[in-house]
Amino acid sequence: MKKTVLFYSFALSIFLNSCGTTNYRSTPPARRPGTTNPSSANNSAGQVEREYTALIKTYKPETAEVLTDLLNGSDGDKTSITVENNSRCNMVLTISGNNYFKKIPIGTNKIGTAMVPKNQNYNLSGMLCNSVYQKTKFIATSYNIKLSN
Repeated sequence: MKKTVLFYSFALSIFLNSCGTTNYRSTPPARRPGTTNPSSANNSAGQVEREYTALIKTYKPETAEVLTDLLNGSDGDKTSITVENNSRCNMVLTISGNNYFKKIPIGTNKIGTAMVPKNQNYNLSGMLCNSVYQKTKFIATSYNIKLSN
């Protein structure tokens, strides 16, 4: 009798434990906005690298216009943004403003530049070595940023 009770209690405990750990959901649980998955950090770095590789093939830098702006000042309706990437990772900087949007690929230890219309607010954002850079800035004259990890 003791062996039967012991056997049934053991079987019951195994059954109850297995019920609590089984996940029958076929879809992943919904996440709240603004939360990140810890395993997505590697995916983000990979996505940035793929985007960088695709952009670098077609990107046309505005070197002459930026140098003219930096050396002579900006007399026209545009000014320059210069971003120095002093990190070990490539990045893609997104500049968006009123009727303006541009993505700039900036390699490791390289400088990326863009000419933007003056006297506007711009959102500057990008991912640098799994760290997010995001800033809103009113740009009236040439603007320089140095980023590092």
